[in-house]
Amino acid sequence: MLQIAVTGKPNVGKSSFFNSATSSSVEMANYPFTTIDANKAIAYITASCPCKELEVTCNPRNSICVDGTRLLPVELIDVAGLVPGAHEGKGLGNKFLDDLMQAKVLIHVIDASGSTDAEGNPVEAGTYDPLEDLEFMEHEIVMWLYGILNKNWSRLVRKIEAEKLDIAKVIFDQLSGTGITIEDIIEAKRSIEPDYTKWEEEDFIELTRNILHIAKPMLIVANKADLPTAAENIDRICEKFPNVIPVSAQSEMALVKAAESGLIKYTPGDSDFEILKEDELSTPQKNALNYIKENILDKYGSTGVQNALNYSIFELLDHIVVYPVEDEHKYTDQKGNVLPDGIVIKRGSNPKELAYMVHTDIGDNFMHAIDARKHMRISSDYELEDGDIISIITR
Repeated sequence: MLQIAVTGKPNVGKSSFFNSATSSSVEMANYPFTTIDANKAIAYITASCPCKELEVTCNPRNSICVDGTRLLPVELIDVAGLVPGAHEGKGLGNKFLDDLMQAKVLIHVIDASGSTDAEGNPVEAGTYDPLEDLEFMEHEIVMWLYGILNKNWSRLVRKIEAEKLDIAKVIFDQLSGTGITIEDIIEAKRSIEPDYTKWEEEDFIELTRNILHIAKPMLIVANKADLPTAAENIDRICEKFPNVIPVSAQSEMALVKAAESGLIKYTPGDSDFEILKEDELSTPQKNALNYIKENILDKYGSTGVQNALNYSIFELLDHIVVYPVEDEHKYTDQKGNVLPDGIVIKRGSNPKELAYMVHTDIGDNFMHAIDARKHMRISSDYELEDGDIISIITR
C-alpha cells in the first residue's frame, strides 16, 4: 500500500490534517511533540469508478464505491514534529527522519496564517513568516542525507577505486532503508560534477537535494487558510514553490462531524454542503457553517484535505487507477464480483506489471491481456491508461 508521510513542525495542524483525512482520534494539543510515535492510519484517495459509465453495480473488495466514486486506501504516517537542528539530533531528531523515509511522498503541513514560530510555539497571527518553515524542512532532510553519505566518504572512494564499484550502487547501499532507489540516484547525479573524486561539500549537498526531490516529492499544505492573515502568505508561497494547496483541516473536521450527525450532507472533497436539519442547528453551529462556506469552500473550492491526498498520489507520484477483471464481458473476478479491485499503479506501467501487482503467480504465468471495454487483445508493452479495465490471461 502506498504511504504518505504528514510532516511539519509542531503545532501547525498536522494532527488535525491527519484526523480529518483518516477520521482517527490522534491526540491534539497546543504544545510541541504531541505526536511522539509515528501514527499510522488509512486514508482514501478518490477516482471515478467505471460502474456508472457501464451501468453496472460494482462489488469492490479492496476499496469502496460511493455514488460512482471509488475510494482507494493509502496509508498516512503522522510523523513527530520537526524542529530546526533535527539532523543534529535536536527535538526528536533522527526518529523524525527515520519515520519520514518510510513514505513515497511527503505532505508538509505549514501554518499559512503565520501564528506559530520556528519552534512551533503560538504567536500573534501574521507575525511569523511561514516561508521560513519550507526552507528549514528541506534543509534538515538534505543535511541528514548528506551526513549519512559524508560520514565514510573517503573510505568509500578508496573502496570504489580498488574494487571498480559503481558509484550509484555504493550510494544506494549507504542509503538503504530510506526507500530511495538506485534509479533515483542515477537521475540525481546527472546534473552534478561527473567525477566523484572531485566532489566537494556543495556537490554532495546538491546531490542529496536532487535525490530528495526525485525520491520523495513534497506537497505543501498551507493549513489554516481560513484565517485573515493566510491569504497573502499563500500567494507568496505559490510564487516561490510548486505544489501548494490551501487547506483548512479544522473546517474539514467540522463538516465531517456535522455530516456524521446527520445535520448536513457532505462528502470529503465536495465544494459545498447541504443542510438537512436546520431546526436542529444551534446559532453557533450555523455561524460556523456559514464561516466555512464563505472563507474556505467559496474561496478555494474545497477544504483542500481530499485534494491534497489525491494530488500527492495522482500528480506528484504520477499514478493512475486500473481495474483488473477475469471475465472481460461481465467485468467480474472468478467469484462474480463486478469491478472488484482498483489498483493504483505508476503511469506508463504495462499489463504484465499490473499482473504482478495483483499476485506474483499471475505475473509469473502472464500470457497476454484484453482491454475489457474494447474486447480487444492488447500488446504486452501497452501503456495502461487511467480507468482501464483489463482482463489478464494466464497459462
